[in-house]
Amino acid sequence: MNKYYLGIDTSAYTTSISLIDDNENIIFDLREYLKVHKNQKGLRQQEAVFQHLNNFPKLIEKLSQDFDFSKIHTISVSSKPRNIQDSYMPVFIFGRNQAYILSKTLKANYKEFSHQEGHISAGLINNKNLFNKRFISLHISGGTCEFLLVDNLKENLNISLIGGSLDISFGQLIDRIGVYLGYEFPSGAELDKKAMEGELIDTKVPINIKDGFWTNISGLENYFKNLIDEKNHKVEDIIFTLFYTISRIIIKIILNTYIEYEIDDILITGGVAANSHIRKFLIDKLSRYKINVFFPYKKFCTDNAVGISYLGKIKKGHGMEV
Repeated sequence: MNKYYLGIDTSAYTTSISLIDDNENIIFDLREYLKVHKNQKGLRQQEAVFQHLNNFPKLIEKLSQDFDFSKIHTISVSSKPRNIQDSYMPVFIFGRNQAYILSKTLKANYKEFSHQEGHISAGLINNKNLFNKRFISLHISGGTCEFLLVDNLKENLNISLIGGSLDISFGQLIDRIGVYLGYEFPSGAELDKKAMEGELIDTKVPINIKDGFWTNISGLENYFKNLIDEKNHKVEDIIFTLFYTISRIIIKIILNTYIEYEIDDILITGGVAANSHIRKFLIDKLSRYKINVFFPYKKFCTDNAVGISYLGKIKKGHGMEV
């Protein structure tokens, strides 16, 4: 009998359920995006949890219309942001509790993973040559900018933080500039489209890298807001230059990690990894150094439960924390 693996992810901005089978076919990839009111720059945790409360039954209902729940072998869930002690967000506790109750009701196996592991796993699905290897992973999203050393072990992913941002994330920078320009939050996809018409502004944007692997990003927010206020450049050129600057920082740190760790495989995950300009900049530049750059499929860069369901099939997982 074919086995099925259900994944649940309740992040800060998306309620997600995914189902894969023994052959790693994605049977369902269901997502409900949390609503952010116009001119807001995000959601408080209590607001996000309330929306998950409303969204989760809707997704379960959609799944139940076309699938027999008794066929579920394993239920996996993202129970925390990162797999480290004291990593905690209420939105993930909601998802964890729903998954645990569902597993007991269905007498299915239960596994916990971190949201970050889910993002990495979403990139492993289409990059099998990273299996049983050590690689660098860059997780860039609305709330995270971290360089990670990953050992893809048989039982679980072993992840160590080696670098990243010391203040805001690249996703936050992009969204803040987008909102400043009048776009709705989150604005990454719209800015990506707008930059298609842009060109690089002939100016040396200052970047800040510390100890080889760490950066400060918040100063770029003021820099690009000043460019906007000066009204000397086209909006699309400013956005294009913003993405180019982000890529410069990432490339410099990747090259430093390559020198330090002698690892030439890097997996780039998270919502910002879907940006077409940043992807192109990174691939074009790093290929010259023979560094292998891997990405998830674009649809799996943003928050989803596919990586979690896949982890439920291939990894041991972590125990229930009460």
